[in-house]
Amino acid sequence: MKLYFGNWVTTATTIMLIGLIGFIVYSFTHRDSIEFWGRKTLFLSAYGLLICCFAAARDGLDKTIQYTIDKSCAAGVFELVSVPNIIGCVGAVIIMIAGIITVFSHKQSVRELSFFAASAGIMLKILTVEIARILLF
Repeated sequence: MKLYFGNWVTTATTIMLIGLIGFIVYSFTHRDSIEFWGRKTLFLSAYGLLICCFAAARDGLDKTIQYTIDKSCAAGVFELVSVPNIIGCVGAVIIMIAGIITVFSHKQSVRELSFFAASAGIMLKILTVEIARILLF
């Protein structure tokens, strides 16, 4: 339990992750009645990247970077060049590209595909990082 509710950052990150997954599942199950995919995709992208910031703080990515540069503090949960960090960067790129495509496309079908691409990038990030955290602890 401490892994997900140990302090306010882990608790906030866990609650936001649950909300984000709920939003994705709700959007997927109600996709036939959604008219404005652009709004959903942009919200998903912005909220997903906000959660990435909280997860980076939770996992001590700033400490990992500082440790890599000058070894003046203890490293965070993951090494700088590690599978969770690399997949996290790939997922972030997918999310940002989906957001850009949404902004410049005027077709709802393209925006819907962008939503699901961003959702896949987010789920990839969540699964990779959370499974790695469970395995480390």
